[in-house]
Amino acid sequence: MTVIRYPADFNSGDVYVDLRASVGIPLFLKCEGFNFARSIKLKAATEMVVGAEERGVLRPGMTIVESSSGNLGVALSMLAASRGYRFICVTDVRCTVSSRRMMEALGAQVHLVTEPKADGGFLAARIDHVRELCAGDPDILWLNQYRNPDNWGAHYRRTGPEILAAFPELEIVFVGAGTTGTLMGCARYFRDQGRAVTVVAIDVAGSVTFGGDSGVRMIPGLGTGVRPEQLDESCVDDVVIVEERETVAMCRELASRGFVFGGSTGTVVSGARRWLAEHRPGADVTAVAMAPDFGCSYLDTVYNDDWVRTLPE
Repeated sequence: MTVIRYPADFNSGDVYVDLRASVGIPLFLKCEGFNFARSIKLKAATEMVVGAEERGVLRPGMTIVESSSGNLGVALSMLAASRGYRFICVTDVRCTVSSRRMMEALGAQVHLVTEPKADGGFLAARIDHVRELCAGDPDILWLNQYRNPDNWGAHYRRTGPEILAAFPELEIVFVGAGTTGTLMGCARYFRDQGRAVTVVAIDVAGSVTFGGDSGVRMIPGLGTGVRPEQLDESCVDDVVIVEERETVAMCRELASRGFVFGGSTGTVVSGARRWLAEHRPGADVTAVAMAPDFGCSYLDTVYNDDWVRTLPE
């Protein structure tokens, strides 16, 4: 029996799906949505909040503000509610309605950015709004997931060790690239452990993270309009770029086998399948991919035929 006192006390990180049985890929999918925030972002959110408290920059009565496409905002809303802080999430029109409603249910304010900047898109516009809020009130703290070392540190201290404990003979890991916190934390952990693990980053078409051209992206979670400050490409062995229609196809293929995952998971699994087919065809490898969340927040988008028809060709 598990008994908890606070919502962040429960976060199961030891559930994996063997995709050989369902979609024929030699890949173990690490499911990170078994917590009250519904995603892997609970790890980074917890460590950024606790780190700020320990450094004395986050004190009782203060307000936390963060830019988020959805999952981190939900996690921080939950933490703020349980720890007695106010929280403002600055997001944009791509954030799913269910994520916005969840944040509001937890007591957060949601500021919706409706117009992207010409240089940097919605992300740059969100960050500008965050800075405006902070400039007007000294009791507002921006955790700044884009450069906060506790973002990638959460995965260095938790996610990387969890994977190696489950798969001591790990050969390849596939990680989606958003803020690159999960990617950098895992990659640095494997490197520092002296493990010859091939780290493959999965990004989306229209993201500038790895030098691609900026383009329209409709599915929140992965990709950026501004290159993440914490990205160190020397830690990454290869990069796969996935189109959003490939993301949708993979999400629905997994759903047809009974697994309803989120858009980021569909992107990562699609990229992993392509990479394995090209680089390790027919091989029985030990490979792990990250599944950041489940599909409940995507029922009106990825799993909605009318919405899918609006995606650019």
